[in-house]
Amino acid sequence: MKQKILIVEDEPRISMVLKAFLVKAGYAVEQAYNGDQAMSLFESWEPTLVLLDVMLPVMDGWSVLNCIRKRSACPVIMLTALSDIHYRLEGLNGGADDYLVKPFIGEEVVARVRAVLRRLPQVATENSAIFGNLKIDFNSHKVMLNGDEVHLTPRDLSLFLYLASHPNQTLDRNQLIDAVWGRDYMGSDRAVDMAIKRIRQSLTEWSAEDGGIITLKRLGYQFRVKART
Repeated sequence: MKQKILIVEDEPRISMVLKAFLVKAGYAVEQAYNGDQAMSLFESWEPTLVLLDVMLPVMDGWSVLNCIRKRSACPVIMLTALSDIHYRLEGLNGGADDYLVKPFIGEEVVARVRAVLRRLPQVATENSAIFGNLKIDFNSHKVMLNGDEVHLTPRDLSLFLYLASHPNQTLDRNQLIDAVWGRDYMGSDRAVDMAIKRIRQSLTEWSAEDGGIITLKRLGYQFRVKART
């Protein structure tokens, strides 16, 4: 199944150029031209990634990003002519996964899309898994515990999904940073430890008989489970 890219761009010429490059690269593409259309398509089509322009009619890109983050950890790459570092930080701190300043070339956009998508958990044969009272849907990026959705930050959710897509495998901090934070991450590997702590706090009602995130001293972490259906 093709990965789905939602382009949210109010300039038709730019939108069509982006679509042409992405379709050629093998992605399925839908287009929205304002914020309301973007959220409607996001809900109905469930894209794998969103390319989101900042300057939009009806609802600007910051508002759309905020709405997406309340619903999903779907990756978002911001597109804008605003090159000031303030705007870049606003987007990244608001939950964007990457940032592209216009003008850009189509090949660069495709490369950035691929780089962001490589950080997502890759589940080849299964779309969901159940571990006791915990259900993980890898397509919609949702985690359900006792029937209620577990709300994690986008980065924490990406980390948890990556661990869950490698059950009973030991993953060290460097592997997790490369997969979730990206190879260009320059911060401390303690960020992994803090994220794991937050995830565990969100999963306190998950039965220890069904699994848990285990710390292996000097080795890393393991998503350890006994049964998988």
